Parts: sequence; C-alpha cells; structure tokens
Amino acid sequence: MAFGLVRVFKAQTFKTLGKLTLAGAMGASLVAGDVGAQQKTPSPGSAKAIFGAVKLPTQGPAQPIGFYAKGCMTGAEALPADGPTWQAMRLSRNRRWGNPAMIALLEKFSQDAHDRIGWPGILVGDIAQPRGGPMFNGHASHQIGLDADVWLTPMPSHRMSYEERESLPFTTMLQKDKFLTVDPKVWSQQRAQLLMLAASYPQVERIFVNPAIKKKMCDTWTGDRTNLGKLRPEYGHDSHFHIRLKCPPGAKGCTPQAPVAAGDGCDKSLAWWFTKEPWAAPKPPKPGAPPPKPPREVMVSDLPKACSAVVDAPSVASAEAATYGGTSAASALTAAPAAAPVADTGGALPSVGPVPNDKPAVQ
Repeated sequence: MAFGLVRVFKAQTFKTLGKLTLAGAMGASLVAGDVGAQQKTPSPGSAKAIFGAVKLPTQGPAQPIGFYAKGCMTGAEALPADGPTWQAMRLSRNRRWGNPAMIALLEKFSQDAHDRIGWPGILVGDIAQPRGGPMFNGHASHQIGLDADVWLTPMPSHRMSYEERESLPFTTMLQKDKFLTVDPKVWSQQRAQLLMLAASYPQVERIFVNPAIKKKMCDTWTGDRTNLGKLRPEYGHDSHFHIRLKCPPGAKGCTPQAPVAAGDGCDKSLAWWFTKEPWAAPKPPKPGAPPPKPPREVMVSDLPKACSAVVDAPSVASAEAATYGGTSAASALTAAPAAAPVADTGGALPSVGPVPNDKPAVQ
C-alpha cells in the first residue's frame, strides 16, 4: 500500500532527527493559526499597502485577474458576518470579500454540512480583500477571490459578538508532543466528513490541509475516495482548511492552476512530508559571504497589468450594496445583536445575511 512508504519514511526520519527534536522546533509554526501574522508592516507604495488600504470593491462585473498568488479582482461580493449556517471570523481584517462563485459555494457548503452530516455550521476565516491583491499578512494566495479558509472548529450555538470573533482561539488538530500526528482526542469522523463534503463540489480545485490530516484521511477514510486527491498537504493548515475554486467559466483573465494529479494522493508525494527535507533549516551562508539581500516587496506593477486599473476603479456605493443577499441583509438583524463594531464604521459590512432566493450565478 502507498502508506507503507509513509511509515518507512517516517521511521527513517525519526532515526535521523532523534527524539523528536524537530517536532518541538516546528510545533509553534504548525500550530499557529495566523500564518505569517508577525510579518513586518509593508512599505507605503507597495502592493500590500495599497490593496490593504482599500475598503470597498469596484463597481461592475466580477472577474478574477491573474493567479491565486499574484492578482486582484473586480466586482467582489461580501459574505455577511452571519447566515443560517455560518459565522464569519476576524471581522476587523475586512477580508470577507470574494468572487460570487466563492460566496455562493460557502453558503451551499454550510447548508449541506448542516443538513447532511449534522455539522452545526461553519466558521469562515479569510477570503480576500475588497479588491483582492496581496495581503498585509497571513497569506501568499487569497488574491483573486477564489480562496477561502474554513475553521475546523464548529460554529457555536449562539451568535458571537465582535469581540468573540476576534479572540476565539484556534484549535489545532495535531498532538503537540509528536511529529505530524493528529490528536485522537480532537479529531472526529465528522471532521473527516466535512473535508470530503467540501471536496465533492466540482468547482472545487483543491483543499489544503496539514500533512498529518491528509495522512489521517488516507489511513482511515473508508467511503468513496474519488475526491480524496483534492486534499493537498501543505504547511500549517492544522486548525483550518483552505478551499480553492477553479477559475470560473468565461473568466479569461484568470490564470488556472495545474489540475490535481490522478489518484488519491496517498503516495510518495505525501510520504515526502514525513522526511526531514521539508523541515530542514536553510543552509548557513559561507564564511565571509555578504548577508543575503531581503526580498523585494511586491509592487502593483508586478501584478497583472489590469490590477493597476483595479486600484483606481470607482467603488461601489457602500458595503451593503455589494453584500451577498442584497441590501436587505443590512436590516435582517433580529435577536442577539452583535457588539458595537470598531470606531471606523464608514465601510462597515452588514451583520446578517439571509439565504437569498436569487443566488448569484456561478460564473
């Protein structure tokens, strides 16, 4: 079986690394929920600074422009902070914006998860900024509105306040004292079902999960494995999973990713993650060599040419006008209102979104 390879590689790894010395060293980075949260503040004029400062999307049709990790978008829609089967997290980031295809998928997925596997509802993390582009911190991708993070923590039974959404801790699926091992006290079959449900939609290209979670799925999933190959091992992703959609039909400016290879992915490509190579420290510079130059910041000119126009394009009238479900979402709040938002409410998004009858067409 393919996972005989993983066991062999894992055994060899621990002979080389000794008594889990590497596990302790890398634990903090794997368990951290906000990947890259300690990055330095971007310089004024950089793409991160410019796209991160924009509070509203452009007018006009929705279009992803460029690649997932090098692009921008027009005509984004916002996921309301609350729906019947979802709640959005870390609202202060203003990253609830996405291509309508992604927002519609999240709504459908949340409903299906509730109805088909009994998941209470999903907690949605970052999607994209109002016009996409590089973010201040946390992600290399999420730039064209076709990526979204979903927590592996189920939605609580009450509507969380603004403060709760900012401070609710991430729950890792890993054992902190073992190398790339899922914690059996935290993991559940229902979480496995959640991942496979997310992978079942034809418009989903990939789902990024921690290598330990991928291995757990390979070892234990006994249902239909047709879509198991969509689960791709990646650094981090121990407390959430990352859904990536294909470029929507007709989106000529969207650069697709190479299709996932055939098979369930439980092969040597996964076994590699259980060797020392992915976790090896960078080689030290040669004695006397000059220190390496820091990487140059990405500028708007480094992105697809159309992104320069996206930065300067007219904004929608308000966040409410570009919220999934229409402007009625702003007045749908009934019981248990959320706590007061932050002081700057000029671009505040509406809090609650009903499930609209006229769902946006998947482009």
